[in-house]
Amino acid sequence: MTIRSAKFVTSLDRLRPFPGQGLPEVAMAGKSNVGKSSLINSLFNNFKLARTSSEPGKTRLINFFCVNDRLLVVDLPGYGFARAPKAEKDRWAAMIEGYLKGSENLKRVLQLVDIRHEPTAEDRLMVNYLRHYEIPFTVVATKADKLSKAARGRSIPVICRALAVQPWEIVQYSSGDGTGRETLLEILENEAAAEEHANE
Repeated sequence: MTIRSAKFVTSLDRLRPFPGQGLPEVAMAGKSNVGKSSLINSLFNNFKLARTSSEPGKTRLINFFCVNDRLLVVDLPGYGFARAPKAEKDRWAAMIEGYLKGSENLKRVLQLVDIRHEPTAEDRLMVNYLRHYEIPFTVVATKADKLSKAARGRSIPVICRALAVQPWEIVQYSSGDGTGRETLLEILENEAAAEEHANE
């Protein structure tokens, strides 16, 4: 997919109708500070598109971005932010689950994990949830540039064991040097094209 346009559409505190709804959706899930907003910005070559912060838990709404007028990329609130009040964490969890169960246009989830760390209990829970509801997903190991090639080779099997996926099912990604960008753009293109063919 060649990025011709990428624009912010809306932020929602729960899934409900909005202008532009109806395009296929690819959602990004992951724990707080895993790099969802940075990934969006680097993927679409627009570093002002999604707000980034070194402070975890900054994304507190469901944010929709329209790509090439063909696809919506959905930035879900991060989970697992330890310092957030329980009521706030419960609200984020309800928001995420409400979207995942309620969106009729969701085609795939990009499940982000930090390549430097073993996936958390929340990561495993999310992947099990996606499997249970038969939502297609791709594991994306972010911050790949923070490790050497050898260290990445040691980290991938750890992620595979934790999430019960195969090495070739994981996309290594770096917002810094562009590793994995073409692979993710191809995934987005495939989802957009599949929907267009289905509607022909």
